[in-house]
Amino acid sequence: ILTILGNSAVLATAVRRSSLLKSPELLTVNLAVADIGMALSMYPLAIASAWNHAWLGGEASCVYYALMGFLFGVCSMMTLCAMAVIRLLVTDSSKSTGNKITKNTVCILIAFIWLYSLLWAILPLLGWGYYGPEPFGISCTIAWSKFHNSPNGFSFILSMFLLCMVLPALTIIACYLGIAWKVHRAYQEIQNIDRIPNAAKLEKKLTLMAVLISVGFLSSWTPYAAASFWAIFNSSDSLQPMVTLLPCLFAKSSTAYNPFIYYVFSKTFRCEVKKLRCCCGWRGHYFSSNSSTEHPVSTVWSG
Repeated sequence: ILTILGNSAVLATAVRRSSLLKSPELLTVNLAVADIGMALSMYPLAIASAWNHAWLGGEASCVYYALMGFLFGVCSMMTLCAMAVIRLLVTDSSKSTGNKITKNTVCILIAFIWLYSLLWAILPLLGWGYYGPEPFGISCTIAWSKFHNSPNGFSFILSMFLLCMVLPALTIIACYLGIAWKVHRAYQEIQNIDRIPNAAKLEKKLTLMAVLISVGFLSSWTPYAAASFWAIFNSSDSLQPMVTLLPCLFAKSSTAYNPFIYYVFSKTFRCEVKKLRCCCGWRGHYFSSNSSTEHPVSTVWSG
C-alpha cells in the first residue's frame, strides 16, 4: 500500500509538472515506475501465497514472479547507477556539459536500461540460468542453488552478479565519492559559509537525497544478497525458513522508501502532495495560499 500510494504520488507530481521537469528528473520517474511495477505485478501473488501457506499456481506462475522481480530489480539498480553518473557529470560542471544531458539523451538511457534489464530477465527462459522457488516456499527467484550443481547456472549467476550487482554498486559508490570530493573542494574555496550560492546549496541537497535513495536500496537488498550467497555455497536447508523470509521481505520494502525521502527533502514535492490531497478531497485545509504562490522551479524534487 505504501509503495503504490507513494510512487503514485511521485508519478502524479511528474505529470502535473511535466513541462518543468529537468532531464535528470526523468530517471526519478523511471525509478518510481519500476517500484510500482514490482508492487503491482508481484506483491498480490506473494501475499496470497503467504495466506495460503504455500505457493499459489504451478511452475508458470513461479517463473512469472521470478522474472518480474529480476526485471524490476535490475531496472532499479541500473537506474540508480545512471542517476549517480549524471549527478557526477552535472555537479560543479560547466553549462556546456549540463546542456549535453538533454531529455532525449535521458530517454535513450532509460530505454537502454529497460532493454538491458529485460535481456537479463529472459535469459533463464532461453536456457541460460534457472528460476526456482525460494527456500521458504512462498516466493520465487533465481535458482541460487544451481551455482554448483550446473555449469550453466554457475556461469549465469557469476555473470549476473558481476554485471548487475557488483559493477553498478561500485559505480554508484565511486560517483558519490567523486561528488563528495568535488563539493569538498568547492566549499574550501569559499571561506564564508554565508556566501555559498543558493545553486550550490540546492546541488548539495539534491546529491544528499540521491545518496539516501541509493543507500536505502543497497541496504535493503544486502541481507537478501547475503542469504542468497549462503544458498550458493551451502545447502538452503541449513537456514531456517524465517532467516530466508525476512531478508526477502526487507528487500521488497525498498520500493516504499523513495517517496518519503522526496517528501522530506523537497518542498515542491510536499506542496504537490498537498495539492493532490485537495484534488482527492483529502484534508483540503492543509493546502494554504502560500504554497500556491511558490515559484514552480525554485526547488526540484528529484536526483
